[in-house]
Amino acid sequence: MTDEALRFWAAVEARCPGLLPERDAALLHASLLRLLNGGGDDRAARLALLRVLGGAYRSLGWRPWHAAAIGGALLAAPGVRWWRAWRLVERTAARLGDGPAWWPVEVVDHDRAAEGVATMTVRPWRRLPHRPGQAVPVCTPRHPGRWRWLSPANAPRPDGTVEFHVRAVGSVSSSLVHRVRVGEPLHLGAPADSGLELADGDDDLLLVAGGTGLAPLRALVEHVAATPAGRRVTLIVGARTFADVYDAIALDKLQQAQDWLTIVPAFSDDPEAEPGEQGTAIGLAIHHHRPGQHVYACGPPAMLAAARRWLPIAGVPADRLHLPTLGQR
Repeated sequence: MTDEALRFWAAVEARCPGLLPERDAALLHASLLRLLNGGGDDRAARLALLRVLGGAYRSLGWRPWHAAAIGGALLAAPGVRWWRAWRLVERTAARLGDGPAWWPVEVVDHDRAAEGVATMTVRPWRRLPHRPGQAVPVCTPRHPGRWRWLSPANAPRPDGTVEFHVRAVGSVSSSLVHRVRVGEPLHLGAPADSGLELADGDDDLLLVAGGTGLAPLRALVEHVAATPAGRRVTLIVGARTFADVYDAIALDKLQQAQDWLTIVPAFSDDPEAEPGEQGTAIGLAIHHHRPGQHVYACGPPAMLAAARRWLPIAGVPADRLHLPTLGQR
């Protein structure tokens, strides 16, 4: 713990004994300061930060009258910015259920899967209650107080481990790809619905992935495999070239094990690809779409913009088109 964080904890303890566990002080101090400085580089980062701080508000039993004690420990004279930040945390807390503010985890596997991409498996100290398609705020001690949404790439496992796919975009994800090693600690916030949860029923699925947007869609495939409901699933995996398909071995194993699963690669810039594999992920999705399917798409902003524009024109009803709402990719 830094000297500044220790002083913060001591000041809160002096004002309200027992309000803030010492073990949580460093991460809370960094996260609160981050919120006071704007909350992050974009809306998604601010939402991740607020979800964690709202969870802390509930799990630590904060009340409106604690604002002065915590704000006074952060700042010599809390001003308008602090009270606005506190109200945002209160409003977020009111929308959350009970549970811990975060889950400490240990990195148990880390692989540089492709240029600028890593697959990473973590083991929580206590089971993370996530569902396929959800997103989770992630923080590394290398960047305390900075939270980034990532989607688990797996359905819940018996051993509780969680796999993430990370592309090096921004400081947090770049550290997760290039610097984090096996054995390092991370923190995960409470899972959140992201717009990609599996729809009820037994309708067939068309899943469209670009880059690390594959992660939540692979989790949906695992969920269907674990709870067979007669669904047929087509998974379009978009990449620039064959070398950019970072999860090829796992995808091959999935397809070999499931006769209801069809995986179609979409190569936007690979002249050696088969004719049926050449094109963008959205272009091939339009070709493979069939009436009655629920369509899920996740990937970089340009791909999602194309999905919003072209899939409805291709006949995908609005209530059957599912896109991420939290900025993860």
